[in-house]
Amino acid sequence: MPAPSARPSFDPHDPLGLDELLDPEDLAIRDTVRAWATDRVLPNVADWYERGELPEVRELARELGAIGALGMSLSGYGCAGATAVQYGLACLELEAADSGIRSLVSVQGSLAMYAIWKFGSEEQKRQWLPRMAAGEAIGCFGLTEPDHGSDPAGMRTYAKKDGTDWVLTGRKMWITNGSVAAVAVVWAQTDDGIRGFVVPTDTPGFEAPEIKRKWSLRASVTSELVMDEVRLPADAVLPEVTGLRGPLSCLSHARYGIVWGAMGAARACFESALEYAKSREQFGRPIGGFQLTQAKLADMAVELHKGILLAHHLGRRMDAGRLRPEQVSFGKLNNVREAIEICRTSRTILGANGISLEYPVMRHATNLESVLTYEGTVEMHQLVLGKALTGLDAFR
Repeated sequence: MPAPSARPSFDPHDPLGLDELLDPEDLAIRDTVRAWATDRVLPNVADWYERGELPEVRELARELGAIGALGMSLSGYGCAGATAVQYGLACLELEAADSGIRSLVSVQGSLAMYAIWKFGSEEQKRQWLPRMAAGEAIGCFGLTEPDHGSDPAGMRTYAKKDGTDWVLTGRKMWITNGSVAAVAVVWAQTDDGIRGFVVPTDTPGFEAPEIKRKWSLRASVTSELVMDEVRLPADAVLPEVTGLRGPLSCLSHARYGIVWGAMGAARACFESALEYAKSREQFGRPIGGFQLTQAKLADMAVELHKGILLAHHLGRRMDAGRLRPEQVSFGKLNNVREAIEICRTSRTILGANGISLEYPVMRHATNLESVLTYEGTVEMHQLVLGKALTGLDAFR
């Protein structure tokens, strides 16, 4: 028998030794994104959040493009061609800084760029993807409408043919990046079914007013899209898909990033609570020495690292071409729900300080309320899993 190797020390920040699952390239990508977020986002994000704006969004996009974070799991056209696990690690590090920053990257890469990359013409890909990968052009994804969120099949936005042109009319709501985007991928009803359109945002009739007075994702650009007889050429339509399969496959790709990202927000809160518990004294000693606080920390650590392990497993399945949409729903449902609970429990350890922007906890908690809802509510993912388990469709 080989001699037993020395037992590694216990790492409170990696209690399961999950870093051992990563190869050197994985670690290098993770550390690059973490360093960028630490240097560029963390010193500023509390102020951005308090002001309710992301004032440097175009500069941030170019910086993210420079480190290969935009459309990073896509291949060709200036994209990094990273693995699904590497993309997930980037999402985790970005959301550990702020959900709004991860949303910027997810919408750019997993929704707008992915739709063009997967379903676009060669001309559309060459026109937009290199600029988007570099952060020189920001994209948005128009699916949700004011009256149709969980049921996109009922969308009212309509595109009709007029000669060889398309004329697009309708409204989309809660659109990340909308008012700073150079291009919008907009889904609309047509006489032939739901189609996607690549819409330059300077096209006459297109407007994207920003949504203000948000209590969540405040360091993020959220907009409405208003299209009043926007005239588009025949080649604006995405040629390779008809029906809801198009937008839903894009959403599945983006939801995968959320599975990782939510654990980033949870990690930031857990680590803040852990350090606070070791330094905050009550009754003559650190509160981390009391049983109830240790029980909270232990439970949070278990759920946090189970969630990261689940994300890693789904990433390996995606890299192998074996990831099913129901499995993405499994991850999104579990990880966002557990991340919110970790944030709330962390807040109780910090006490009144937990509501201060001097700490990240309340900012992450309020952001995750949006993450819980967008790209599929808890209830929708429960029903996706329920249908997969029973074979019975409860949606209608």
